[in-house]
Amino acid sequence: MADTTAASGQDARTPEPPHAPASGRGHHALGGSRPGPPDLTVLEVLRALDSGPRGLTEAQAEERLARLGENTAPDRRDASWPRRVVRSARDPFTAVLGCLGLVSAALFAWGTASVILLLVVVSCVLRASGERRADRSTAALRELVATTATVLRRPDEAAGPVAREVPVEELVPGDVIRLGPGDLVPADVRLLRARGLTVHQAALTGESAPVAKSADDLPRVTGGEAGPAARAKPGAGEFDRPQLCFQGSSVASGSATAVVTATGAHTRFSAAHGGTAGPPEASAFDRSVHGISWILIRFMLLTPPLVLMANAALRGRGLETLPFAVAVAVGLTPEMLPVLVTLCLARGASLLARTHGVIVKRLPALHDVGAVDVLCLDKTGTLTQDRPVVERALGPDGQDDPAVLHWAVVNAWWTLQLADLPEPDALDEALLDAADEDALLAYDGVAAVPFDPDRRLATAVVRTPGRLGAHNLVVKGDVEALLRRCALSDGERADLRGLAARQADAGLRVLAVATAERSARGRDYTPADERGLTFRGLVTLRDALVPTAAEALKDLTDRGVSVRILTGDHPGTAVRACLDLGIPVAGDGVLGDGALGDGVLGAGEPGDGVLTGDGIDALSDAELIEAVGRTTVFARCTPDHKARVTQALRGAGHTVGFLGDGVNDLPALRAADVGIAPRDAAAVAREGADVVLAEKDLTAIAHAVTAGRHAGGNIATYLRITLSSNLGNVLAMLCAGLLLPFLPMLPAQVLMQNLCFDVAQLTFAHDRPHPSVLRRPTVLDPRELLRFITRFGVLNAVADLATFAVLALALHGPGTGDDRAVFHSGWFTENLLTQALVMVLLRTGRRTGRGTGPRISRRTGRRNAERRGPGPVARAALVLAAFGLALPASPLGPMLGLTALPGVYYPLLTAVLVLYAGGLVAARTRYERRAGGRVRANRPH
Repeated sequence: MADTTAASGQDARTPEPPHAPASGRGHHALGGSRPGPPDLTVLEVLRALDSGPRGLTEAQAEERLARLGENTAPDRRDASWPRRVVRSARDPFTAVLGCLGLVSAALFAWGTASVILLLVVVSCVLRASGERRADRSTAALRELVATTATVLRRPDEAAGPVAREVPVEELVPGDVIRLGPGDLVPADVRLLRARGLTVHQAALTGESAPVAKSADDLPRVTGGEAGPAARAKPGAGEFDRPQLCFQGSSVASGSATAVVTATGAHTRFSAAHGGTAGPPEASAFDRSVHGISWILIRFMLLTPPLVLMANAALRGRGLETLPFAVAVAVGLTPEMLPVLVTLCLARGASLLARTHGVIVKRLPALHDVGAVDVLCLDKTGTLTQDRPVVERALGPDGQDDPAVLHWAVVNAWWTLQLADLPEPDALDEALLDAADEDALLAYDGVAAVPFDPDRRLATAVVRTPGRLGAHNLVVKGDVEALLRRCALSDGERADLRGLAARQADAGLRVLAVATAERSARGRDYTPADERGLTFRGLVTLRDALVPTAAEALKDLTDRGVSVRILTGDHPGTAVRACLDLGIPVAGDGVLGDGALGDGVLGAGEPGDGVLTGDGIDALSDAELIEAVGRTTVFARCTPDHKARVTQALRGAGHTVGFLGDGVNDLPALRAADVGIAPRDAAAVAREGADVVLAEKDLTAIAHAVTAGRHAGGNIATYLRITLSSNLGNVLAMLCAGLLLPFLPMLPAQVLMQNLCFDVAQLTFAHDRPHPSVLRRPTVLDPRELLRFITRFGVLNAVADLATFAVLALALHGPGTGDDRAVFHSGWFTENLLTQALVMVLLRTGRRTGRGTGPRISRRTGRRNAERRGPGPVARAALVLAAFGLALPASPLGPMLGLTALPGVYYPLLTAVLVLYAGGLVAARTRYERRAGGRVRANRPH
């Protein structure tokens, strides 16, 4: 049937269809399989552990502790500083630079080798220090699970058990422990006895609502339906088994006695640590860097042999051109890339940590956050709060009836007062928040029969002042349980079930309310008095929305990030949250038609808006890749389902971020390009994530996306400008080497030119890209980059060849002689000037000030006009151009083989630069128009 709900102490959720319990498997310290599967009886568990209800003797506990070890989690050792530096050197760009440095050293080009190797060391140290700071920040977040536990131990076989506190480290499998409210579960246990036990498993599952637990060997059946404490979700894992509790969870209410089944490294909590071992899949940044590296490696391996062979064949030169060939290969390499990438990412990560409390544990992950175009998350804590709010109060006819809410509030208040409950549960608290205080004072409380998971009802007995001799029973709770106790015909019950089903299918929690008048009496009230009731109506509740969720979702959408909901909840509940927040869900027009449960919402084919765990299981990997593009909500998901959906999204061409906070989220955190966890997540989830948030808040993710796109945009701009300019210079050098009787530029001049250009481009780490960069994911596409550098590199080479013509005609006409120094100086100056132009004209966005648009004054709150001062890149370009003009005539010029240029050169050079600038602007406009069309045509859905 449809969704009905329980009263105080239990979540209101849709009853699940009967299913066979899944057999969880693991290991315990005694060897063999852990006695945790729910199909084992208590006796079988105790027999497997060689224990009993009275616990172990002191001698048995000492022997097991010596043999099995202490109940501690596996040690986590942070990498040493040298290891971090060596690990940073594995970057492909860094490896390429290292090889070039070694080749330069082998050729005794010590200046070149020193500069290159210095850049390698600086890059490695910057990256290692940034990751070390992130590790120190996350280490400060680790929490201890427990310090002591109450254990039953016997001095010897004949003695009775004695309860005493022992350090958690001394617990062993077979120990019998006691649990009470507020206790942290110190190991994996199997319940022996439990009374009203509910447990917080947020550290394991991420769900903060307490879970009811029971010690029964088999699921209880009450009136044809399984009791909620013994019932688990379809496809549920060990965490959903009512007989099992796990290390890392805590007792919310009730008490229990349990036997320890696993300790130390064999607990489910510690197994999750071990499950994070092994090399992760390559991230979006790693894949991009790998592709670009191989493009550069091919160019660099091809360039020196071409230079040597061309000079040998056409000019008869031998190995004396080898230093020039190596210099050309170095000139093609973006030497400062490792340093600039590290600076961009470290600066963005540092700013995020200072301003928003977001810790980026692995620097390349910041780029991946900027490349994310799909964000996967659960609804609880991110879209909705962990508390319900009242939606409507409906009479038996389905119309609004405030009296129903009135009676529900009376029940919640007097049950709390008379049943000696420490605090109201979430549903009662929602009712009390909606209460009229005068209604609470209109009655005198007489007695209460508190909620229990078996009957799924709570009853308050009140007396109306002035009406002596009569008591009113106010009962609320699960719809089906309450209908069985009301004086109704079968037809009326069926109609009311249908009304409740429609509300449940709309994603609402449902409470039923009934009353009865009884003659006043002195003896206690019992559940047997809950009969012959008058049905009053239904109270529906929905999850309260996170106040910042709607705005954060809009920001993410504006930045091209779509959201996928992966939840273990009922599909209707998840869809309700999406609709309330404006998240489009395909097929949501059938919401409320009762078409949930066959794996999809509404239409009969997978991927039409909503897909459940059963529907995921029915699809092959290829079918799932196709379905994820049409699906927004994935409901009834197990951890394996979440990981599989994440992998399918990546297979569909998306860059995927996953926000998780429980041990059960670890597979998906590792499957995503970027794993994200809040600070209060389970320790293993934090340590397995790439990014740690101060709070589980989508706003923080939006800030991280912005920072990632700032860094990624600057890195992409640097690559485009550097590689296109370098390629143009290399092509021009190759042509000049074949046309001229001398080397077109000396090796020292090539290296000085590259050094000046690279130092100037470090300012890209402090640049603010154009706002358009923030509106789309920043992905370093090697093929797109190759198209860009080829097109603009050829244009740069044409400008260089035009400069050759200017030099040949104006400076080296008939009878003028062959002045190599003038040629070298003229080309050196032209190269730096064209590179300065490229820095300004090929940026991701041109601007005149530090901002990217009108700025808001902190003092007045008004928009200020954009500043007119040049930004860091423009200032660096001006300095670069000035240096190129001044160096040949300076005292340093002769040391590099340069000389002062004649005045006639400068007007001719100005004409070449003006034509080159016009060509750059036209080519850029055409390229952006075509690139935009390709992005729209190839964008994955």
